[in-house]
Amino acid sequence: MTVSPVSRRERKKAATRQAIADAALELFLERGYDQVSISDIADAADVSKTTVFKHFTGKEALVFDQDQDQEAELITVVRQRPAGQSILDALREHALDTLPPIETHPQRAAFTRLVDSTPELRAYSERMWTRHTSALAAVIAEEFGVDHDDLACATLARYVLDIPALVRGRRDLTAAIQTCFDILTHGWQPPSAPTTASANGSATAI
Repeated sequence: MTVSPVSRRERKKAATRQAIADAALELFLERGYDQVSISDIADAADVSKTTVFKHFTGKEALVFDQDQDQEAELITVVRQRPAGQSILDALREHALDTLPPIETHPQRAAFTRLVDSTPELRAYSERMWTRHTSALAAVIAEEFGVDHDDLACATLARYVLDIPALVRGRRDLTAAIQTCFDILTHGWQPPSAPTTASANGSATAI
């Protein structure tokens, strides 16, 4: 299959969008979300307010500038996975490729504090992930030929999209991601309690 090259116009549009998002995040982290206006962002990115609104629906969208790309990627991962690869294995591979760079980014902690401390951003994030859950559930349902609102597909999608929050801050991020997907793939198994040797030499659960 031949993929058409991205036009110069599209490259320029993407570069402008990224420059606006980068300028906005820098200002938000420096001053706080409520202290930054669209005019401030436009000035920092050296564009007009009209240009900002051509690329983003509002201030919240500027923080989550990868929103649409993330959703499109999830759909592509499911639909275009290699022959013979399961949906869960495709999503596992995607998570292993994308989550570590995000979680180890130098600005990750500051970004998380910004979102957690701003009610508007928390609400936007919740709506965003709900939408992603619906989109992922729908494409999984399509693969199995069932209704888009199938509960099993929706449950799987919800659990997969909760993995970034579950593994955040874990010392071994890759192992944590693998553990989450192992549970989804094979089912939950009770963890083994650590043991210690007793005085008579037998092993005793702690």
